[in-house]
Amino acid sequence: VKIQGQNKEMLAAACQMFLGKTEAEIAHIALETLEGHQRAIMAHMTVEEIYKDRQKFSEQVFKVASSDLVNMGISVVSYTLKDIHDDQDYLHSLGKARTAQVQKDARIGEAEAKRDAGIREAKAKQEKVSAQYLSEIEMAKAQRDYELKKAAYDIEVNTRRAQADLAYQLQVAKTKQQIEEQRVQVQVVERAQQVAVQEQEIARREKELEARVRKPAEAERYKLERLAEAEKSQLIMQAEAEAASVRMRGEAEAFAIGARARAEAEQMAKKAEAFQLYQEAAQLDMLLEKLPQVAEEISGPLTSANKITLVSSGSGTMGAAKVTGEVLDILTRLPESVERLTGVSISQVNHKPLRTA
Repeated sequence: VKIQGQNKEMLAAACQMFLGKTEAEIAHIALETLEGHQRAIMAHMTVEEIYKDRQKFSEQVFKVASSDLVNMGISVVSYTLKDIHDDQDYLHSLGKARTAQVQKDARIGEAEAKRDAGIREAKAKQEKVSAQYLSEIEMAKAQRDYELKKAAYDIEVNTRRAQADLAYQLQVAKTKQQIEEQRVQVQVVERAQQVAVQEQEIARREKELEARVRKPAEAERYKLERLAEAEKSQLIMQAEAEAASVRMRGEAEAFAIGARARAEAEQMAKKAEAFQLYQEAAQLDMLLEKLPQVAEEISGPLTSANKITLVSSGSGTMGAAKVTGEVLDILTRLPESVERLTGVSISQVNHKPLRTA
């Protein structure tokens, strides 16, 4: 509800009725007025009417209460019935019965609708099948008439076509025969002409062969014979020259080998004399000359090693110094090894006097 301010009479009535009252008091008065009119209307209706026709009940309450509230300066904006109930669950029982009836009617209506739909569908199918059969029969009749007429037309057309083809083939055969006779005559004339031409060509080629092949061939044969004799003489002279060259080269190599052998023999003799003259000094000189090679062979594997693993007890030098020390240790033992192998002591030779022969 609300106070209608646009209407001066209603606004004046509201001022007279509610001046000095709070909003809650105004709402309470309006509520009690609506409840009173609602009770009055309910007294004139049965419970079933109120429950089944709520729209009618709401309209009557709205109509009666609106007229009364207008006199107070208040207009009813809306009136809604939220629920209808009683303490004995009478209305609830009515609702169950009504719901059951409605469900029953719905099931019956659904079954009847399905039955009617099935009957109508069966009739429709039957009519469709009948119409389809009639259509197929008519189509079969039309197809039969078409095939009969087409067969008759085909017989006539094929007959005419066969006659035309036969006449055409006869004419083609006659034309081919005439063409073949003309072609044979032309070939006879051509063969005669070809024979005459071939005879003339044979005579011409014989003369040409005489002039271009036989005489040049004799000249070429003579030329080849002369060239063969010259090449033979050249090969003989080359062979003799090569033999002389080989003989001279062999004699030179033999002389060189002899000279080299005599030089080596003289060198060996001088070495033998030197060894007899100096003995231990010569041997020492040879040993000292070969010691660098021995040292190089000893240290050579280290230069080609990719990785060296050192195992130590924890005392002494480590790392590269350890490897160097091992190599030096081996080199310091060389004199002892040489003495055991040759009987010559490198460390004592300098203290002995040289023995002369």
